[in-house]
Amino acid sequence: MTKITIIGAGSAFTQEIAVDILNIEGVEGGMIALVDIDADRLEIARKLVLKIIEMTGKRWDVIASVDRREVLAGSQFVINQIEVGGLQTVRYEYEIPLKYGVNQCIGDTLGPGGLFKTLRTLPSWMDIVRDIEELCPDSIILNYTNPMSAVTLLTSRITEIPVVGLCHSIQNTSSQLAKYAGVPYEEMQWRAGGINHMSWFVELTHQGKDLYPVLREKIKDPDLLKKDPVRFDAMKYLGAFVSESSGHFSEYIPYYRKRQDLIDQHCSTGYNGATGFYANNWPIWRKENDEQILEKLEGKLPISLESSNEYAAIIIEAMLKNEPKVIYGNVPNEGLIHNLPQNGVVEVACMIDRNGVNPCRFGELPGHLAALCRSNMAFFELAVGAVLENDKEMARHALMVDPLSAAVCSLKEISDMFEELYEAERDFIPDLR
Repeated sequence: MTKITIIGAGSAFTQEIAVDILNIEGVEGGMIALVDIDADRLEIARKLVLKIIEMTGKRWDVIASVDRREVLAGSQFVINQIEVGGLQTVRYEYEIPLKYGVNQCIGDTLGPGGLFKTLRTLPSWMDIVRDIEELCPDSIILNYTNPMSAVTLLTSRITEIPVVGLCHSIQNTSSQLAKYAGVPYEEMQWRAGGINHMSWFVELTHQGKDLYPVLREKIKDPDLLKKDPVRFDAMKYLGAFVSESSGHFSEYIPYYRKRQDLIDQHCSTGYNGATGFYANNWPIWRKENDEQILEKLEGKLPISLESSNEYAAIIIEAMLKNEPKVIYGNVPNEGLIHNLPQNGVVEVACMIDRNGVNPCRFGELPGHLAALCRSNMAFFELAVGAVLENDKEMARHALMVDPLSAAVCSLKEISDMFEELYEAERDFIPDLR
């Protein structure tokens, strides 16, 4: 029997993932196990998945528990989408850095927000991995939790259980690029590689024609430029389009958020780079999502059964049916991208079959793009190392090499900012030596 466990089932991802799984042709039944430490949100998720099963007519069972050890045994696939202390810390991670001039839009991957999300997420995740090793050692881990690179890197360091980090940035960005270039998506070809949130479309063609000259001409139109201001500006000077939204990407490099005039010029609204966009909106989104699920359960809102573009169900289908599929996954480098650290995690095309995730060799990134990726990978290496070694100074040093913090602050200011955040979040992170 197919068994899939979703840890952090109260997440907004659960509905899409459940629909995708239940839409797999030829897989008529199995068991979906749901885990969340919030009993109320877990019960909502359980009812939602049961409703989707009823609507699809499939023969899946659902079990749910606030204790993961009750349901993990026998799982073939473990999907991670946990959030650790996010509601309580989101204001700290935005407002304290802002006092030091570090202006974040999202703050969940790099920078002060990304560091402290790493410090509070990874210890809990390590405990979960130990339970997976004991109770379902033959499973594969599909990770959706950010910081994607940090969670996947740590997992690869502490267990032999295979892990792949999954995002939707490659799918979404490739679709956007087809629209920007004015070509049919199914006819566009591309080659991308790098790290999560910073994969580069190094080749982009339509019927053999390079689309980059087309895009450079099109962004002379200010209305198009405004749709993706940071990424289009970066493309103009770096020569390639990057995989993550303008707002996210603006935080991973030192060029766009270090002065207010640059923020005003390049970082406009919403995911395009608005100051405090995540901190100001995420608690509202979470509440609205919960309310919408309740309305769906009451029949006041429809439940869509259309498959999403997420990769989890594609992996599950390819492995169960041994029908090869290609996804973009975050995996240990091990020779995949030659000019990025070999002990880090990279995002590359992966072929999936009954043998699991088979990453494809990418080769070399253009040198300047690799250098930008390496700056982020150095941050992840230190942040993950700080958790593994319980080392407070290593965590502080991670913030010192963060591109945005370094562009804005002195070493003393970064150290003071780190200390203030550490004291504010003492209840959410383990004591570091």
